[in-house]
Amino acid sequence: MYLNQRYKETLEYMFSKLPMFQRVGTVAYKKDLTNIKSLCEFLGNPQNNFKSIHIAGTNGKGSVSHLLSASFQVRGYKAGLYVSPHYKDYRERIKVNGNYISKTFVVDFIERLKPTIDAIQPSFFEINVAMAFEYFSKQKVDIAIIETGLGGRLDSTNIIEPLMCVITNISFDHMNLLGNTLPEIAAEKAGIIKKGIPVVIGEKQEEVVDVFMKKAKEQSSKINFASENYNAIIKNSDLNNTYFDLFKNAEMLADNVPFNFHGTFQQNNVVTVLQAIEDYNKVLISKSGRRIELTDLLTAGKNLKKLTKFRGRWQVLNEKPLIICDSGHNESGIRYVIEQLNQAQYDNLHIVIGVVNDKDIRKMICQFPVVAKYYFCKANIPRGLDAGILKSIASEFGLRGRKYISVKNALAAAKRAATESDLVFIGGSTFVVAEVI
Repeated sequence: MYLNQRYKETLEYMFSKLPMFQRVGTVAYKKDLTNIKSLCEFLGNPQNNFKSIHIAGTNGKGSVSHLLSASFQVRGYKAGLYVSPHYKDYRERIKVNGNYISKTFVVDFIERLKPTIDAIQPSFFEINVAMAFEYFSKQKVDIAIIETGLGGRLDSTNIIEPLMCVITNISFDHMNLLGNTLPEIAAEKAGIIKKGIPVVIGEKQEEVVDVFMKKAKEQSSKINFASENYNAIIKNSDLNNTYFDLFKNAEMLADNVPFNFHGTFQQNNVVTVLQAIEDYNKVLISKSGRRIELTDLLTAGKNLKKLTKFRGRWQVLNEKPLIICDSGHNESGIRYVIEQLNQAQYDNLHIVIGVVNDKDIRKMICQFPVVAKYYFCKANIPRGLDAGILKSIASEFGLRGRKYISVKNALAAAKRAATESDLVFIGGSTFVVAEVI
């Protein structure tokens, strides 16, 4: 009980003392690496004590990171995993072999760093990154999968010297910080590419391919576009798994294999991981380590949630009525959500939706189907867009429904209205999903 109370007080200190982008937005974003370098120097530069793989991209970072971590776990590696944001438990951000960082470590770390925090005034994210690096160092992980928070070039994670880098894709998101065009956003993501370190680009997008090629050439880094070499085709799905046929250069690698997640967007992520594993094995020619085999990936995919506690992406919460949530929260992410909804079977569609106020909301909302009943709400964070404003914007595109004072109330209303053969979808923001899973 004493530890739980100390842990609660520690989180209250972190949430109140440290600017948190997920809650307050751009004021928490630090456009340089000074703070994280100072924090890590104080800690003895723990990021230099373990091998890592660095992951950036607009969408798919979380899925790719979890699937890579699971593959390493299956092969017998002690795998660290750093992701953001969290849904329910702060400790979701920092895991080793799927196990959350201990409450004791979080409490002791913050207590030890309080004088340094007062002196440096870091952001919430900067402290998280420093904590993850320290934890992975103390845990003596064999490999750490490190996901960027926002962008890449100036992201706090970008002080590591990884074995390889992975950039999933580029879409419009955080334009106020990363740029208003896809090439500008790509240039920020490409900032994780370092001298002589190979990079995998998940999707070859014509608008940004030159950005990555130029950066890789400047850094003398070998570059591979996963979508040129691999393909994953969805065969079918059930409530637990999606089944894929996997190909390399049109030659089948495996057929009808289950992966413990859902969403048409996962095709791109599986392809990215296939290429990342191939390139990692090439790195091992000059480094120590155990090759990751295709069978490791297949076992990892089948047991993804058990191995890593992966959650929040096309997650089934109930069967009758079918209730599904997904944390897609930008133009591209919502497009994949709508594709998935279009493939679902139901009598009537109910959509519980809330968004944050710094997105290009109209580019998201215009994609949603008119033939659905909407339940507009606001996640319980300062960045959440007022439900009334969201309802008004949605009406411009013919979307009809009611506004609710909370996510909980909106979902309760949807449940009351839905029959057993209906589908209730919850999304629009990670923070809306966080309140229902």
